[in-house]
Amino acid sequence: MNKQTIIINGDNFSDSESFYCEIDRVLTKDIDWKTGHNLNALNDLLRGGFGVYEYEEPVKIIWINYSESIKRLGFEFSDALLEIITDHQHIEFETKD
Repeated sequence: MNKQTIIINGDNFSDSESFYCEIDRVLTKDIDWKTGHNLNALNDLLRGGFGVYEYEEPVKIIWINYSESIKRLGFEFSDALLEIITDHQHIEFETKD
């Protein structure tokens, strides 16, 4: 079975708030409540179970336009994001420029 591929588009955000909006767009579907816009909520969303993929279902996440978006987000915030994403064993993570 092929893993579902999820695209995070670096062109869709320029700061942490718009990053979290992009994450909501790609990792949630048909939820009737607002997600938290913080690193803890991101960690929870990455586990799955929010309408896009099941809890800890193996998925592939590709972050496109990565280098430019990292510059806009700032390296400290970006380092925290990468650590959270790569800590999830069910996620195959790839970056592309």
